[in-house]
Amino acid sequence: MQFLQLTEMGSAILALLVVAGMFIMFLREVYPTEVVAIGGVAVMLVTGILPYQSALAVLSNPAPWTIAAMFIIMGALVRTGALDAFTSIAQKQAQVNPKAAIATLMAFVVLASAVVSNTPVVVVMIPVFIQIARTLNVQASKLLIPLSYAAILGGTLTLIGTSTNLLVDGVSRAQGMTPFTIFEVTPLGIALVIYGMFYLRFVAPRLLPDRDSMASMLSDRSKMKFFTEAVIPPDSNLIGREVTGVQLFKRQGVRLIDVVRGDESLRRNLKGVALKVGDRVVLRTEMTELLSLQTNKELKRVDQVSAVETKTVEVLITPGCRMVGRTLGTMRLRRRYGVYVLAVHRRNQNIGRQLDDLVVRVGDTLLLEGSPADIQKLAADMDMVDVTQPSARAFRRSHAPIAIGSLVGIVVLAALGVAPILLLSILAVAVVLITRCIDADEAFSFVEGRLLALIFAMLAIGAALDKSGAVSLIVEAVAPGLGALPPFLIIWAVYLLTSVLTELVSNNAVAVVVTPIAIGLAQAVGIDPRPLVVAVMVAASASFATPIGYQTNMMVYGPGGYRFTDFLKVGVPLNLTVGLLASLLIPLIWPL
Repeated sequence: MQFLQLTEMGSAILALLVVAGMFIMFLREVYPTEVVAIGGVAVMLVTGILPYQSALAVLSNPAPWTIAAMFIIMGALVRTGALDAFTSIAQKQAQVNPKAAIATLMAFVVLASAVVSNTPVVVVMIPVFIQIARTLNVQASKLLIPLSYAAILGGTLTLIGTSTNLLVDGVSRAQGMTPFTIFEVTPLGIALVIYGMFYLRFVAPRLLPDRDSMASMLSDRSKMKFFTEAVIPPDSNLIGREVTGVQLFKRQGVRLIDVVRGDESLRRNLKGVALKVGDRVVLRTEMTELLSLQTNKELKRVDQVSAVETKTVEVLITPGCRMVGRTLGTMRLRRRYGVYVLAVHRRNQNIGRQLDDLVVRVGDTLLLEGSPADIQKLAADMDMVDVTQPSARAFRRSHAPIAIGSLVGIVVLAALGVAPILLLSILAVAVVLITRCIDADEAFSFVEGRLLALIFAMLAIGAALDKSGAVSLIVEAVAPGLGALPPFLIIWAVYLLTSVLTELVSNNAVAVVVTPIAIGLAQAVGIDPRPLVVAVMVAASASFATPIGYQTNMMVYGPGGYRFTDFLKVGVPLNLTVGLLASLLIPLIWPL
């Protein structure tokens, strides 16, 4: 189906306009990135910019399937407790020598991120680093950005260290290049990791903020440890009174949480609510105030054992959380679990009002209050991570050697060239499933469907840019200027373009769009395209300057209590210096 008949130049220009429109929508975040990408593919299919057969060929690209397989392997490592085993060792060391524990953990994060997706590594490590920060009596904001950056740097060590590396390799293969080997980028990655660790140890501490997280801002709330529910009896003097004006609820040590009328919670807008007979008032109180409420004739405790000891925790919304994309109101957490959402942290803003309408996103941090058992049940059902303490959840520890062996097998056999990484990954998935390291329903819950949808869609966009002549159009415009530059500046220009775009939109989307352009530029200038492709690979992964540039940055945003400018302050110098170092080393390892 094609509604437009365009000239070659018209197709190229329209393709670039569609991509420009997509990037604007990526920035505005009206829709999720994968929705924008799929919409862009649909436009290109309808207009004929992307031939149907070319779109179909995208499904044969090995990169997305390898990424999906690696998600399952990573899930097996989590479910068998293989990751927890390392963190428990570090926790014990943290109590004896916290600074040595940080060094050990950072080394583990770098090495683990080289062979598995760095997002779960960071999710597992956030509570551990927060505990170490408490032991050292420093704010977690001093440690969590370095944790994210270490994971990002670790991902540059191997081809399978990050989905971006696999994706760039997949796009370059489609362009006719020789596939990258698993350790081909390792020499460059080692140099970048060494420099990055030096920066995080000696430079970053001077730039990192000393900032409270959301939970640590509770101050006087720490004394309030009980929820209690009281009903307004028929003879109460509170009947007809506006609830926010009742002095009983304004005492020191008492906080009004909710008014429940029938099955309806009125907490969204308590101002103006006049109390009626049978209204249930939910209060958060200290023990002394709780006892005094029992003798108050204006209220009647629902029952004498209704007071529940509570705690306040911060939970992180990870990619696999079942809350993502749903509003807090529709989940009815109070009725189903007895848990209240006190506030939400999202990108430098603490949201405490109109929470029912809030659509939960990956990277949000929720401040929850309820009984420990209720919060634990909610976290298990929704697959959330309590960032205030390390998770004790680990399954099937006896199967951990199998999961680790499967991963090691992929790395070793791929390095020896025995078989392609995709084939080895599929065999490893079969091993962990058949040996029950992880059940099928658990395994596929680790596969990030939204990321795979984005990757396939962007591969189709990349094919459209190529088929429409848009890549050639860009190359013809830029090549004459680049041709006269020395190798270092050619690589630096490609690196800088990729890096800037990555900080603004999805790194996977940028990698797919820029890789064909880099290959076309190299061919037009008459140099080997491999160095430029490596520059794209590193620049799309080494994203430090904004929380939206890389998923691990978003993961630490809320728990660290960071502001957007904190990432700019620490990340921009690291972005620029890593880019300069990479641009100097790439021509030495891969001559132009």
